[in-house]
Formats: sequence, C-alpha cells, structure tokens
Amino acid sequence: MAEEKKQQTALGDVAARQLAIATRSVPTMATSPRWLTHLLHWVPVESGVYRLNKVKDASHIEVDCSARDERTLPNTFVDYVENPREYNLAAVQTIVDVHTRVSDLYSKPYNQISEQLRLAIETIKERQESELINNKDYGLLNSVAPSQIIKTRTGAPTPDDLDELLTKVWKEPGFFLLHPLAIAAFGRECTRRGVPPPTTSLFGSQFLTWRGIPLIPSDKLPIKNGKSKIILLRTGESRQGVIGLIQPGLQGEQSPGLSVRFMGINEKAIASYLVSLYCSLAVTVDDAIAVLEDVEIGKYHEYKY
Repeated sequence: MAEEKKQQTALGDVAARQLAIATRSVPTMATSPRWLTHLLHWVPVESGVYRLNKVKDASHIEVDCSARDERTLPNTFVDYVENPREYNLAAVQTIVDVHTRVSDLYSKPYNQISEQLRLAIETIKERQESELINNKDYGLLNSVAPSQIIKTRTGAPTPDDLDELLTKVWKEPGFFLLHPLAIAAFGRECTRRGVPPPTTSLFGSQFLTWRGIPLIPSDKLPIKNGKSKIILLRTGESRQGVIGLIQPGLQGEQSPGLSVRFMGINEKAIASYLVSLYCSLAVTVDDAIAVLEDVEIGKYHEYKY
C-alpha cells in the first residue's frame, strides 16, 4: 500500500520564493585583463593615418671631433626616405540590436541597453588585443625584422633564451609578452636551475620578472603544435619603440578610439547601436621588438630530493 502523502504544516520553499526578491548580478562574460593595451603608449593620429618617417642612411652623416686648429669642417645633410610607410587605422566594429519593448519593460534594476553595449565593448576590446598581436598588416608578430627573430636552444624557454632576447632589444626594454602557459614553462626552467624569478607589482597585480623586466601574460599569443612565441618590446615614441595608434575626438566617443553611435529604430521597433574601435600599431625602429620562436610549453622535469 502506497504511503499516504504527509499533510503540509508550513509554507514551502517554492511558494515562499514567489514573494522573495532575488539579488541579481550584472551579466558576466569571460574576458582577459588585456595588459598589452594598458602598457602601450598611444599616439593620436590625424585623419586615421600615421606616416613613419626615417632617415635613409645615417652612416653618410659626417661629423668631426675637431682638434685645436683651423681645419675645414665637413659638410653634410640628413636625407629622408622618400616613400615612408603609412599606417592606416583599422576598425573593429559591430552593431548591437535591442528591441525597444525589451529595453522599455525589462530595464530594472539593470538597463538592458547599457548591459548589451558593455558586453559588446568587452568583446571588441578582446578582439583589439588579438589584432595588435596577430594582425597580418600591423600585428606585433608580423612586424618583426628577420634579424630580430631567434629560436630556443633546447625547446623550453630558458633563462639563457630570455637573455639572448634581451640582446636584441637592449635599449630600454619594456616588457616580455607571452602566453600564460609559456610563463609557466619558463618558471619550470627557472625552478630546475634554482633561480626562481622575482615578482613585481603593476596595476595592483603581481608579475614574474626576468632581469627586472616584467613577463606580461596574454592568451592571444598563438599556440600551435605545443609551441608558442615570446615577444620583447620597447614602447614609446620618444624611445623609438612600439606605439599604439588611435583616432581622437570621435563622435560618440566612450574612451580613446572607441565610439558608440545610435543608428535609429527600424520598422520592427528594433533600436541599433554602432560600436566602433579604431586602432593600429607601429614599430618605429627594427630593434624595438624581438621574438623568441619554437617555445615548447609542455616540457616538465622530475625533481629528486
């Protein structure tokens, strides 16, 4: 005989929740810190174009360390490259659609339009960092002179490899840029040699360093067949380093280079917003950047105590 259903003697959870107000969070999305965009020096450009002028041949510029006589000083001039490279700003864009019924009825406690735009902007900024590293026209990995590319000695990234990289960017090196898995691989090689890298604090976070240069993580560095790359760069226009390029004064500007513009409401009562981010990157001189290739990220060691 089936057990008789017990008579309820108090208000149950399911019914009680109908009178309760749940504490809601804003919509979340997995994003990265995007340290690269914080560490780059950004230069505003006019009309979306940056012309990188160089000296044609500095070795032809003659000077004299004059002795105490009346010798004739050399005549010279500085020649410029006649066809300098021009960098055009690239656009990362999307259109965010929000039905007016949704934004009118369901915007408390969080504004639906604001949250939709916030998440779209986060996605665009993630794509921006990826383009700054990997873009075929201006990305860091595609802006390295052949003389500035070296390979690992044993596969895994060792202190010797990073020292070799420092010889390529020895004038005021700014930071290493590498995948978090490459940082872990470097840490294992340091542990094996008994030289644990010290840490430093930037933006309220801790970073490993090597020779005082911080190792900045980015998951936008590609990994292929268990191998990645490590970038070392100098930043800043005054240092003749790597610089970011942005367009200032955009209509609907939300932050440098980023704008949101209302496009109108269509016959289906859907409001559209154009989100645009304009940026590019320039390497002012060849020795501002170098790359370590063939970085194995899966090499482990057995430690005997």
